[in-house]
Amino acid sequence: MKSKIILLSLFLSLCLPICLLAQTKKPKNDPILQKKLSDAVKDFKGTVGIYVRNLKTGQTAYLNADSIFPTASMIKVPITIGIMDKIEKGELHYHDKLVYKDSLLYAGEDILGSFKDSSVITLSKVMMLMITTSDNTASLWCQSLAGTGTAINKILEDYGFRHTRVNSRTPGRENARKVYGWGQTTPREMADLFVSIQEGKLISPAASERIYRNLTRIYWDEEALSEIPPYVQVASKQGAVNESRSEVVLVNAPSGDYVFCVITKNLQDTSWKYTNPGYVLIRNISRLLWNYFEPTSDWKPASGLEKYYAD
Repeated sequence: MKSKIILLSLFLSLCLPICLLAQTKKPKNDPILQKKLSDAVKDFKGTVGIYVRNLKTGQTAYLNADSIFPTASMIKVPITIGIMDKIEKGELHYHDKLVYKDSLLYAGEDILGSFKDSSVITLSKVMMLMITTSDNTASLWCQSLAGTGTAINKILEDYGFRHTRVNSRTPGRENARKVYGWGQTTPREMADLFVSIQEGKLISPAASERIYRNLTRIYWDEEALSEIPPYVQVASKQGAVNESRSEVVLVNAPSGDYVFCVITKNLQDTSWKYTNPGYVLIRNISRLLWNYFEPTSDWKPASGLEKYYAD
C-alpha cells in the first residue's frame, strides 16, 4: 500500500506541471490582427509603439513593442508599486495620516495642490488621486515616500523589467530624463506590468489586488475607455506630454481578458484637443480591439457623447 501511494505521488508530481502547462496559452502572433494594426498607423504623423495580447488565447500583435518610449503619467503605476513595497515591509501603512505642505505643490490643476498648507490626508487617498485623477502633486509626494526613483527602479529591476524606469528626481538618470522625461518604458513591458498586477505577482497578492482596484477607477475615460462598454471592467493608466499620448489597458472582456498598450512620441501635432492624432489613434486601436475580440457585441458609444469630453 505504501509503495502504491509513493508511485501515485510521483505520478502526480510529474503530470500536474504538464497539465498546468497545457492550460497556459503561449503568446503567438496573429497575422490578421498584425495587419489591422499596421493599417491603423499607416499615415500617423509620429512614432508609434503597440503591444496587444489576448490572455485567454495567446494571440499577440505588436509594432515597435520593445522600443523605449516616454511614460509620462504611466510611470505612476511603478510609483504605486514602490509605495506598496514599503507598506508590505511595515515601513508605511495604507491609511497613515499625512500632513500636506505647500512645498509639495506641483503647479497645475491638481486636486491635492488646492489643499491648504497643513491639511491632513490619508496615504490611501493620496495614492488614489495619483492613479485615478493622475494628480502630479500626489505622485511626486508618493515617489518621495517610496524611497525616490532609485528604490522604485530597484524593484522594477528585481521583477525583470529591464527598460521601465523612473527618471525624474532620480540621481544618475539625468540624461535619460532629457530624452524621455519623468519615466521610460516599452509597450510590451507596460502591458506585462499590468498582467503581473492582475495575476497577483507584484509585491504580494494583496498589494496587487489593491493596485488593480485603483486602476479600474480612472477619471480620464475619454480615450481608450470610451470605446469599451461602460459595464465592462477595465484597468488602465494614461500618459500625455506635448509630443506623446499613451495608454495601457487591461480589459476584463466577456470572451476573455486582453491587454494592450499604445505609446506615441515625436508627435507633429502637440495640441491638447480631443482631435489630437495621438488621442484619435488610441481611440481607434481600442475600438479595433474590442470589435476584434468581441465580434458578436453590438455595443457602440452613445451618439453625442463627445460634448462630455474635454476640447
